[in-house]
Amino acid sequence: MSALQAQRRQLLNRTATAALAAGLPWLGQAGVARAQQGWPTRPLRAVVPFPAGGTTDHVTRLVAQEVSRALGQAVVVDNKPGGGTVIGVDAVAKSAPDGYSFVTVANSFAANVTLVKKLPYDALKDLRPVALMGMSEHVLATHPGSGIRTLADLRAAAVKGGTLSYASFGNGTSAHLSGAALALHMGLPLVHVPYKGQAPALNDLLGGQVTLMFGNWPEFRTHVQSGRLVAIGMATAKRSVYAPEIPTLAEQGIAIESNSWNGMLAPAATPDAVVQRMNAEVNKALASAVVTEAFRQGGIASLSGTPERFAAFIRSEIEKYAQVIRQANISMDS
Repeated sequence: MSALQAQRRQLLNRTATAALAAGLPWLGQAGVARAQQGWPTRPLRAVVPFPAGGTTDHVTRLVAQEVSRALGQAVVVDNKPGGGTVIGVDAVAKSAPDGYSFVTVANSFAANVTLVKKLPYDALKDLRPVALMGMSEHVLATHPGSGIRTLADLRAAAVKGGTLSYASFGNGTSAHLSGAALALHMGLPLVHVPYKGQAPALNDLLGGQVTLMFGNWPEFRTHVQSGRLVAIGMATAKRSVYAPEIPTLAEQGIAIESNSWNGMLAPAATPDAVVQRMNAEVNKALASAVVTEAFRQGGIASLSGTPERFAAFIRSEIEKYAQVIRQANISMDS
């Protein structure tokens, strides 16, 4: 591409962005116009690479409802779990970049860059960040029958012998890596049990089939408050504003911070104007009364911002998880 052609493309994209931001059709270059003119003219698809019922699914549906109202088109949430989220992400990475396919990713998206040896997509080249959405703090919890109430109890239980297991949302998820970090820092032989999403993992934790789990506070809160689960500690730097009565893991000698974030991506060649418009609508949705109240009640923090901010965040998360994976020698079979 010549310098003149590159300048023309940048100008076309900037003009299209301005037109879409104003709600006007863009009538420039033919290929771009077909994707952008009057966008959107049909329903959009938001893939969630987890089963229904988890925090990422919940946040996506809340935001999708508000974005749908703003755009005048349905935003259809499509759950595609499996492969440690690889299946759902890959489906969007290979979708037409016409502004009608998006995917909501979480921590596993960053972890998989190091964890999965042969990803079917390039996380930094085949997808482009659209918007950060939310973050949920993690609590380390156990079932009452375990007899564990603190990290000291956990260590004592390990000394006595027997199998101590920890559940996760799936290989490479934040719950997996945090459990591995806990085992590493405490020198404990914890057995990892991966599930296809938080909901089935939580069900087995409640039933006593697994010993421990790092989980999203919004889903664990009612079970902790009812006594069906025991909160060993919050995986936060300081006591959570959502659960100030629960001590942190750091207070008990193990400084592990863990959370679940989520954000929206699109196929890499999705037009700039569409990405900017969708980013604006997602941020508006996050600031809406409906989403703000739902986040407040659920203990979810809003993470609005620009696509550029999300891109920088993803790069930092990739580096963070790469260190944990290498230190703990984690593989997809761990």
